[in-house]
Amino acid sequence: MEIHVQRDLNLRPQSPTQPNSICSPHISTPIFPSHSSRLPLYPSSILIILLHRNIMPGSSESQYIRLEVISGKNLQVPSWRIPAGIYVSINVDSRRRWKSAISVLSSDESVAWGDTVTLSSNTSPALSIEIRASYELGRMLGGGEVIGKLQMSWHELLDHGDHPFDLSFPAVRGVQPSITLKVAVVHAWDDQNGTLFDSLVDCEIARDTDAGYVRLATYVRRKRVSHLNGAVEHFQLVLNQCPVGHPDRATALTNLAWACLQGYARNDLQDIDTITSLFRDALALRPQHHPDHPLSLFNLTEALIWRHFRKSTAADICEVAQLYHELLPLCPEGTYLRSIAAGENGVEYVITRCHKLPKDASDEGIHLRRVVLELCPVGHRFRPRTLDQLAQAVEARFDQHGSIDDLDTSIQLGREAVSLCPEGHAGREAYLNNLAYSVASRFRHQGNTNDLDEAISLLEETLHLCSVGHESRDCSLDNLGGVLVDRFNKRGDIDDMTRAISLYREALTLCPPGHLRRDTALNNLAIALQHRYDRSQVSEDLNEAIDWYRQSLRLNRLDDPDRHNHLHNLSSALCSRFTETRQNEDVEEAIALCQESLAALSSLHPNRYFSYRWLQEAYLSHYQILLDSADLSLAVENFRFASRHSTQGFPERIICASNWTVVAEQHGHGSALEAYSTFFELLDAHLATRFSATSRREAAAAFHYARTLPADSASCAIRCDNLPHAVELVEQGRGHQWSLASRLRTPVEALESAHPALAHNYLELSKIVSSAAQSSAPITDRAAADRAATEYRRLTRQWEAVVAEIRDLRGFSRFLLPLLYANLQAAARQGPVIILIASKYSCSAIIVPTSGDLHNVPLPSVTLADLTNLKDRVARAIRHASTLGPKVPRNDLIVLLRTVWDEIMLPIVNVLRDTLKLKYCRIWLCPTAAFTSIPLHAAHPFRTNPDGSREQCLEDLYICSYTPTLSALVRSRQTMKKRVTPSFTTIGQGQPGAGKGKALLAIDSELELVHKLVPVTARHTSISGDAATRAGALEALQQNTWVHLACHGKQDSEQPYNSHFVMRDENLTLLDIMERDIPHAEFAFLSACHTAVGDEETPDEVIHLAAGLQFSGFKSVIGTLWQVDDSVAQHVVKAFYENMFPENLKDGGVMDCTKAAWALNRATHAVKTKVPLEQRMVFVHIGV
Repeated sequence: MEIHVQRDLNLRPQSPTQPNSICSPHISTPIFPSHSSRLPLYPSSILIILLHRNIMPGSSESQYIRLEVISGKNLQVPSWRIPAGIYVSINVDSRRRWKSAISVLSSDESVAWGDTVTLSSNTSPALSIEIRASYELGRMLGGGEVIGKLQMSWHELLDHGDHPFDLSFPAVRGVQPSITLKVAVVHAWDDQNGTLFDSLVDCEIARDTDAGYVRLATYVRRKRVSHLNGAVEHFQLVLNQCPVGHPDRATALTNLAWACLQGYARNDLQDIDTITSLFRDALALRPQHHPDHPLSLFNLTEALIWRHFRKSTAADICEVAQLYHELLPLCPEGTYLRSIAAGENGVEYVITRCHKLPKDASDEGIHLRRVVLELCPVGHRFRPRTLDQLAQAVEARFDQHGSIDDLDTSIQLGREAVSLCPEGHAGREAYLNNLAYSVASRFRHQGNTNDLDEAISLLEETLHLCSVGHESRDCSLDNLGGVLVDRFNKRGDIDDMTRAISLYREALTLCPPGHLRRDTALNNLAIALQHRYDRSQVSEDLNEAIDWYRQSLRLNRLDDPDRHNHLHNLSSALCSRFTETRQNEDVEEAIALCQESLAALSSLHPNRYFSYRWLQEAYLSHYQILLDSADLSLAVENFRFASRHSTQGFPERIICASNWTVVAEQHGHGSALEAYSTFFELLDAHLATRFSATSRREAAAAFHYARTLPADSASCAIRCDNLPHAVELVEQGRGHQWSLASRLRTPVEALESAHPALAHNYLELSKIVSSAAQSSAPITDRAAADRAATEYRRLTRQWEAVVAEIRDLRGFSRFLLPLLYANLQAAARQGPVIILIASKYSCSAIIVPTSGDLHNVPLPSVTLADLTNLKDRVARAIRHASTLGPKVPRNDLIVLLRTVWDEIMLPIVNVLRDTLKLKYCRIWLCPTAAFTSIPLHAAHPFRTNPDGSREQCLEDLYICSYTPTLSALVRSRQTMKKRVTPSFTTIGQGQPGAGKGKALLAIDSELELVHKLVPVTARHTSISGDAATRAGALEALQQNTWVHLACHGKQDSEQPYNSHFVMRDENLTLLDIMERDIPHAEFAFLSACHTAVGDEETPDEVIHLAAGLQFSGFKSVIGTLWQVDDSVAQHVVKAFYENMFPENLKDGGVMDCTKAAWALNRATHAVKTKVPLEQRMVFVHIGV
């Protein structure tokens, strides 16, 4: 069922500068609708001209005056229009004028020129100086708009002396522009600026353009429509004379459009669509790199903003955001255009309007939100809210399509938004709430409890900030209640449920009838009550839940996108009540509700999963009462749909597949094997998403209720008389940790031969993924952990793409897929493998022979409960035996080993001996579930034959080894092909240091003993004492093919990957060992405690130190099942190496790791009189 989490309901922070009323768009005009306080878009101005005065005594009448024009200030345009630049014009007679360069206006309304000109004072008695605004940086049409104009004589200029002086012009909008001139009298003509003189062009389109500028400025000042009409008439005449292809057409289009926009802003003109089209046409004629492209972009944004303001067209404000995204990088810092575009009435106006757009989860909507975010660089006041809105849009897409990348992106954005709003920041509760929503969604999708804990922490802080009286307190109460229900379902603490219901009831009181969110409050309270009913079976809770569900559904709008949640939530409660009351109308209504919810959802919507799930529940409930096989078939069909609904998260689908196996087994449905296979495939895919071994193990442990499924699936296949499939299923369902890790180390000789380039690519990617996956250092920073997980997922997708490419090749279709029985049988090449199945449905053994058919050996006198009891009794007997003296009989242990022989191993031995005719040969034991904790190799009748001879035990009859899985044995054999010159190292640490265990006084003598027994032909090294550090041990492991390790060993039952060997400084952990790839390694003897025993929580994962060494490359390993007594272990060690390295090896014989099992078998026989039973049993062989 789906909890409704309140998302962004009155919980968004408002910008501190955002007015409550709707502000108008920003156009360069002094009149603004409904926002009269808006600042003008055009600044005041001053023009500074420097005139160098340098009059020499005795000068003649014919003089030349040099003027230097440097800068200006307080430069405001009468029409309020944004200019492309400002220039100074000096008219010296009726035919000629001098123009300065067109310089860009600065944000402080100043301009710098630095231009000089030499003029003859004889040309005319006076001169005219003008400041003009140009609307083109490129080719100009007309003279531009006049900002200021002065008539003055030469004497007036020369009276200012030889210092810069300001020349003030008449005020524009209350501010006086000015220029500064510096004048110098020279006696020679300096023609260096002669080219700056222009002829005063007298053409019709230039005159009409300038006339239009004058009338538009007058309209802005006097607000008379006649002046607007005059401006439009002049600009239209110019456009009529600038047909397509005319070099001035863009300018003509812009001038006409701008005049019309001024009229539209004052409601004197109405056709905004035509105005916008004119600006678009002008922009099309000024593409990128055109000097007037930025200003044309800005002009178009003005028209679009006004149209959005008047018509509320979302497409317009979206386009403006895109245009600003292009415009701002083209506007240098410090320019006037930049100050307008980046200011409160520019891009900030656009951002606030984009914030008001409805949430859009489409690719286009998310792209827009990303564009808006780029308009809010780090430090921008609107960045937190923009991050939050993008996060919501991306998560909405996740809700629709189920891509975990979207959810991770949403969380990353949410984290940044929260980080920008520290404690005390207004609106922090909104960002905390929304981040918590995303993190909780990821928990529900992936099942990582770290996410659940973080979501609760975030929502606790949110509720604290939403104190009594806060407008969004009901949302905060609801949201916290939701994650507490999640934690109750995960951990079963009734206090969580009690508090959740209390929070929900308070939220409901804050949402009285008529409240906008009452339907959500009702729905969530109903969910909590239903969950409590599931645990307590109190009918009152269920009936109250159904009442609240019905009220919630009545209040819910038919077009509400979350209506499907209300439908299938009520359906689930009706199913529960039908099971209790058997009222047929309940289940029929439940089916109808689920079908309605399915009809409302797209085919890939993640929440279709819940509709399938509750449809399955309804049909199954109906079947259990009426026993109509059609209902069972429909239930199974919906199990299938739900478990294979790819956009829902793996945890939910894994739970569904697990339930499917239970239902199929209970009712004898033929889909049981399909259900088991589906479960294993989903679990494998789920674990593959975790980027570390520890997180994979934690993810597997979360499905503790399904840990018997590997054995149950094999039992099912056996009952279906399909032994090969039984072997495949038990192999597929066990050792996920090792199989996932080993995929990255699979030999690819065949691929290298046929497709070397692809093989190289695969190997390189495998190394990268393996390196990313094997980091043993936990990441405590949540944001960093998110980034690591995202990067790991990116890498694995690349790796999976290469694997898919390989599988498309002829002969490689099953590359890295679970092995079929035909391949698994290779594990029995040197002797049969015996898989022991411990299932609640049946216990048996499957013998995989070297050749021929499989053999099923039923164990009718053994049940799963018997095995659980037996393993517990064995553990107690071992502990008791360790307290006895060496000569005291181990009677309790003897009784238990006799049981192991009689009820488990004897039926298997009978088949080996009588059917397969096998005598004293290698056998491999592959136990599952409870069998993994029973010392099968030590099975013994402890009886005498009628002739007085001792009845043979298992180790008298066969040489026993263990293997975690058949695949592990196959992999070890594959890597045996390449042999290298053997090197032997001994690693010993008998003085581990304070707090690390007692001193092992026999370690040094054990290392010395091993050294004497190792052939002299092998290169031999040894480290011990202070040299036996973690780093030293790792180096020794990597550089040698044979290893004997004697020290304390510790099995960590809570986190088995932290199991370790105790070194002088730091512990040598299982993770450390797994991270090493030592393909030429051959043999390891682990003379330490607990090195070959897995954990109780995930026994079929076989996570222990010996398995880790086998994974890292050691083909043959001797480990221990429990505590080792170092004072007697030397006897076993001595006997083992004496058998492993007989005299002939000293003369150049080959060191063969495949003899280790035989040597251990001989050693345990040899020390019977010296070593107590439990210390002989403790050593086991694993591998080839």
